[in-house]
Amino acid sequence: MSAWVLPDHIADVLPSEARHIEELRRLCLDSARSFGYELITPPLLEHLESLLTGSGESLDLQTFKLIDQLSGRNLGIRADTTTQVARIDAHLLNRSGVTRLCYCGPVLHTRPSKPFATREPLQMGAEVYGHAGLEADLEVIELAMHCLSQSTHGVSNKPLEFQIDLGDARILPALLAGLDIDNDHLQQLHSCIAGKDTSGLRELCRTLPKRNSDALLALLELYGDDSVLSKGALVLKEWPLALKALDQLAWIKARLNVPVVFDLADVRGYSYYTGMRFAVYTHGLSDALIRGGRYDEVGAAFGRLRPAVGFSLDLKDWVQLLARPVARTAIKAPWSEDTQLNTLIKALRTNGETVLRVLPGQSVDGDEFLYDRELVQVKGAWSVQHKAGAK
Repeated sequence: MSAWVLPDHIADVLPSEARHIEELRRLCLDSARSFGYELITPPLLEHLESLLTGSGESLDLQTFKLIDQLSGRNLGIRADTTTQVARIDAHLLNRSGVTRLCYCGPVLHTRPSKPFATREPLQMGAEVYGHAGLEADLEVIELAMHCLSQSTHGVSNKPLEFQIDLGDARILPALLAGLDIDNDHLQQLHSCIAGKDTSGLRELCRTLPKRNSDALLALLELYGDDSVLSKGALVLKEWPLALKALDQLAWIKARLNVPVVFDLADVRGYSYYTGMRFAVYTHGLSDALIRGGRYDEVGAAFGRLRPAVGFSLDLKDWVQLLARPVARTAIKAPWSEDTQLNTLIKALRTNGETVLRVLPGQSVDGDEFLYDRELVQVKGAWSVQHKAGAK
């Protein structure tokens, strides 16, 4: 095999796209700062037991593992950043009030999370710690949409349209509370509900009380517009915690200016989320662009149980949907040791201009810049001259 062939689902990011991703990263982090979120940069690898604390089996399978040559201990390369943020909140900051944190950096997966996906996503996220109210839930959704709105000049230069799916991780546990169900049976129930497998779910529900089995089967149909909430209220009327979840979803939806649908049978991340959960969809992606929600137990493994809610997205996914940005205009300059020329180049760069000096005997290739001007010497003086269409 050639030495320059990369592993499957790993790819270089070339100049124009790399610049675009970097601009998106800055837009997202600036958006988070405008909401009052503080930037942190967790390490790419940690001791494995810390990295996987409370994360569950799915993240364990996605994590690359290696041996530390210094200590001999097992290390892991992060497959998700949320656990690290919880550790920082619990042990390094240890604040008593509300803490808002954001981050952006690469994560690494042992397997692609979906067809054609990279195994090296660039994950941006934001999280609120220390507030259990719906106001914090609403804020993270608003921040997520604000990040998208800063760069929504999408395919064919038309603004991308978004849809938010809302659900709540408390509904299914409420329906199963008090029932004698072993872990294997529970896993099968989750699998059938996630796959909308009515026949499989009906078979699994044969051993459950009728009121519970009827409600579980009805969940599969509770997807759609606002009418889902009224239908859900009838189905879930015997479970107060589930009804409370519906009321809270209605409160959040009423304050959003984006199309919203409800999915009361969405059980993805059931071992992780503890309340409201949301996903943002748009045309061009088969899966959600953003996922987030409330995960109040994420800090428990670090000895500090406190409310938490947040979201994350992969900027490499996001950039594929956006129109390629217009190339930045730039100036060509000849190579010379002329003092006046070099002084002018320095001044132009200081003022934010891109000035490329053409090396002796070389042409300029590239697709990131549009060279619409050049530095020329006229009657002994150097000046910027427009050269329309030049590159």
